[in-house]
Amino acid sequence: FYTDWAWTSFTVFSISQTLMLVVGATYYLTFTGVPGTATYYALIMTVYTWIAKGAWFALGYPYDFIVTPVWLPSAMLLDLAYWATKKNKHSLIFFGGVLVGMSLPLFNMVNLITVADPLETAFKYPRPTLPPYMTPIEPQVGKFYNSPVALGAGAGAVLSCTFAALGCKLNTWTYRWMAAWSKW
Repeated sequence: FYTDWAWTSFTVFSISQTLMLVVGATYYLTFTGVPGTATYYALIMTVYTWIAKGAWFALGYPYDFIVTPVWLPSAMLLDLAYWATKKNKHSLIFFGGVLVGMSLPLFNMVNLITVADPLETAFKYPRPTLPPYMTPIEPQVGKFYNSPVALGAGAGAVLSCTFAALGCKLNTWTYRWMAAWSKW
């Protein structure tokens, strides 16, 4: 059984991963204007997470304890929305945002459920230098059951359109900044 704090971390994970993928992928996609850029961005970030996972593993943590997010399918949907709507930014925000919002939390939930129980891992692999707020406490199993997972998926789905709009806006700001500092 998972503890409350472990489930809550799933919520944070879902929202943060949605933010990271959608803002970054939308930004680069609209900056280049080339469908496929979102998938390329997701591939690069996925490789970075594999490297990070390898570093944690090298520190002695079990391999299945560290989660790597599944970004590629959602990024492909983002690219598809951009291509299918003939590079329409507003369609990218609405359609791409909805597609990512519906797919990314789902992939991440499946991914997270297969991970080892963090509390069990903390007891099995103790770190003597843990600060007090990281010290495991007796769990109250089943208190909230899995509601934070649904909350993370729901919040990620709702916020992904906003995140896509932010990525487009960041692109606009970049162009304005470049124009303001241009020597030509």
